[in-house]
Amino acid sequence: MDSLASQKPQSWLSWFLRGILIVGFLVLFARLFETQIVKGGYFRVLSEENRIRHIPIPAPRGRILARGGEVLAGNLDVRKAVKFKSDGAVEITDDLTGADDDALIKDFRRTYPLGDKFSHGIGYLSEIGPEEVGRIDPACPEKGPRPLTALVGKTGLEGQYQCLLEGIPGEELVEVDTAGKKIRTLGRKEPVAGRDVKTTIDYGLQVKVAEEMSGKMGAAIVTDAKGEILAFYSEPSFDPNLFINKTDTNSAIISSLLNDSGLPFFNRVIGGTFHPGSVFKLVTATAALEEKVIDRNFRYVDTGVITVGTFSYTNWYFTEYGRTEGEINLPRAIARSTDTFFYKIGEMAGPGSIAKWASAFGLNRESGVDISGEVAGLIPTPDWKEEKIKERWYLGDTYHMAIGQGYVALTPIGVNSYVSAIATGKLCQPHFLLEGSKASCDGMNLETETLRLITEGMKAACEPGGTAYTFFDFADRHNEQEVACKTGTAEVGLDGEPHAWFVFFTPIENPQIVATILVEEGGQGSQVAGPIARKIADYYFAATSPLNADQ
Repeated sequence: MDSLASQKPQSWLSWFLRGILIVGFLVLFARLFETQIVKGGYFRVLSEENRIRHIPIPAPRGRILARGGEVLAGNLDVRKAVKFKSDGAVEITDDLTGADDDALIKDFRRTYPLGDKFSHGIGYLSEIGPEEVGRIDPACPEKGPRPLTALVGKTGLEGQYQCLLEGIPGEELVEVDTAGKKIRTLGRKEPVAGRDVKTTIDYGLQVKVAEEMSGKMGAAIVTDAKGEILAFYSEPSFDPNLFINKTDTNSAIISSLLNDSGLPFFNRVIGGTFHPGSVFKLVTATAALEEKVIDRNFRYVDTGVITVGTFSYTNWYFTEYGRTEGEINLPRAIARSTDTFFYKIGEMAGPGSIAKWASAFGLNRESGVDISGEVAGLIPTPDWKEEKIKERWYLGDTYHMAIGQGYVALTPIGVNSYVSAIATGKLCQPHFLLEGSKASCDGMNLETETLRLITEGMKAACEPGGTAYTFFDFADRHNEQEVACKTGTAEVGLDGEPHAWFVFFTPIENPQIVATILVEEGGQGSQVAGPIARKIADYYFAATSPLNADQ
């Protein structure tokens, strides 16, 4: 009995311990089931990711080429090292210290061979902002989300044709050991290079224009008769390579440029509006002829000054030399840029007609050039003045408007497009894209006599007796090739120097180039902008001459 009594507690304890053991095994089994079955895939992914690295493979950006195939924006191959971090991240670094061949990848650095000679046309690249990381550009969704290190075009052709130029990065899956050393490649997706963009730019002419404009604040644009841009330059300029090679020195230079009073990042060709001065007189002539207020037989006697009440409006020839032109017709007035003649025909045509034809030439709107940053010119009217200035329109306003002064403000690219329309009778959209451009030309429906008379006057301006003295011997030196010119000197205030303008097209019968030169607050158009224009014309026709084709 005593032995049986002593066995009862032991039996109970034994069962209790067995129960605990069974529960423990059940818990262990449940955890094992959860780990292997329920969450097996999750932990397997963690394990795979711990030993598999995703290495991005950079795609080369498409090149930007001049019309002759010369590189305006290209790529320089650079080697970078892949380093695997303990947290599973991949670092792409320029530090090649200790990196073996398996840890090296090829990257690309953007280069701009022309440096500051074409910066406002080419634009520049810059890293995307934090808000853009992982976003897809709706203009080109096939490129996918942008990584943190993505470089995108910000201005110029780099920005305008970002979707064409940008490539699609590839990817390599690499297995690494616990020390982060590459074991093998598991898979590879090749990158897709961006497309090249061929432009209308004449490489040699672009360099020449930049050299001639260097140090002269202003703008220059040269096109063919169909709107293809052959040269495009704004001064002061900047070197877009500064944004690619990130160094302390380059950062300091960029900071200095940003604070430069000359505004080197400001694109004066398309973003600046300036009083055009006498280059606008061709609009006034067009208005007077097309509205039939004058014809080829119209004559005006210049006495040097027109007096309206207590105000006097003088001709430049009288102001500077005390002399008068006498009786002149329209071609002679254009050749001599006679202010009083244009005061009078501007009065006869009226501000409404002048504004109408300025609008027909596209001078009060953007030209539609294929880079961003363009602004429209300003063509004033009596209604505009009353609304904006809160004053009524006076006859003096018409006089100022007729000679491109007063409130008239135009962009250099707008002036060039309108001069091209005088040359051809068609208003063409200026453009950089050579292949696949959707730019077009629209007929102006101008009378043949209008174009003939204006061109006759511009031709005479380039001949002895005209204002464009730098072109007097042009025909003699270029196989009797005739050129049409117009000078412009636009007053900007009582103290500042005037804007110097010069426009020309040549040959007259079948124009090959149209050029506009502006030197901001440079002085007399004939003295300052004229010599630049002549050197540009000499270079272009020497370079394209059949005699020099093999040189």
